[in-house]
Formats: sequence, structure tokens, C-alpha cells
Amino acid sequence: MDLPVNVTLVDHPLVQHKVSVLRDIRTGPKEFRELVRELAMLMAYEATREFSLADTTVKTPITETPTRVLAGKKVAVVPILRAGLGMVDGILSLIPAAKVGHIGLYRDPETLTPVEYYCKLPEDIGERDVMIVDPMLATGGSAAAAVHFLRERGAKAVRLLSIISAPEGLAAVTESDPDVKVYVCAVDSHLNEHGYIVPGLGDAGDRLFGTL
Repeated sequence: MDLPVNVTLVDHPLVQHKVSVLRDIRTGPKEFRELVRELAMLMAYEATREFSLADTTVKTPITETPTRVLAGKKVAVVPILRAGLGMVDGILSLIPAAKVGHIGLYRDPETLTPVEYYCKLPEDIGERDVMIVDPMLATGGSAAAAVHFLRERGAKAVRLLSIISAPEGLAAVTESDPDVKVYVCAVDSHLNEHGYIVPGLGDAGDRLFGTL
């Protein structure tokens, strides 16, 4: 499928290999958690490609040299509970100074719309580059709602990182907020009648925490 202009497919060979193992029903919770962490780190590497740099000078053991550093970039990582928690440590290993917020959503059984039940964010969220993380982007309802709630609280630069996505979820998120930048490792075929991504990998939260 043709991806929206604000969607980046992270298809590095290492990513493709790790996603294959992640999908495998034989992959247990320990290895699954490790893979999600590693994939989150690889995705964050790609998602930070456009971060701005500032010129500086450092002294090596040989001489002084001009070089470049991040230009005072402040980052917030916001997992969508609960499965998004599995991606946080991978990003923090790459950006240890990032602050972490949390957002919890559930789907109203009558209206089927996402309802926020928990939200704790850094006070300066509007000054930070925000990475919303959730391993699965299925219908896109929760992700779109999370982006909306963060916008309401002043977030300007927002990225969404999801390992496995469905076309329906990508469309929902990018149509609801054309300015959000989305990073995925795979775009699968479709959603089944239960809202699961096909072929997908099952329930990411259950596989992360061993609650199958």
C-alpha cells in the first residue's frame, strides 16, 4: 500500500528479523520483552533523525576539533498503558535524559470511543518532542485519542511509534491529525472481526507480561 507522507516504515534488515521472531507463537515473554525493547530503540534511532544540531568544539587526546551536538533537545516518552510500557526502556537507553509520561485509555462499551482514565505528563510537555509508544496500531482509536489528549495539553511536536500496524489504524491516526509523524516496522494486511491485526502477533500486552 502507499503510505501517507507522514508515515515512515522502519524496514532495516535487523528490524525485519526481530519482527519475525516477535510474531512467532513460540517466542516466550522474556524474549518477547527483549525484542520489543530492542525494536523500540531501533525505531527511536530513526525517529530522532530530524533532531537539530548545534556546532561546538571538543578537545580530543590529540587536538581540538569542531563537532556537533544535539541542540538542547528535550524529549518525552509517553506509553499508552499497558503494552506501551514495553517500549520505554529501549528508548531511554538511547535518550536517557528523556522524561516519561503515561496515558491510560479504555474503550466505552456503548459508544466504542476511547475514554481517558489516567494521564500523567511532564509539566513542560509543550516544550518537548513527544514520542507516544504502543506496540500495536490496530483500529487507531486509542492512538488518535492519545495524540488528541496530548495536543490539548500543549504538545506540539508529536511522534507515534508502533511496531505492528494495520492500514485501518494508519488511516485513522493520520486523518485525525495530519501533523503527527508515525513510525512503524510493519504494515499488515487488515483487521479481523475482533479488531486484531492480521497476521499480527496476538495481544502484545498479554505476550509482554505473560497473561495469556
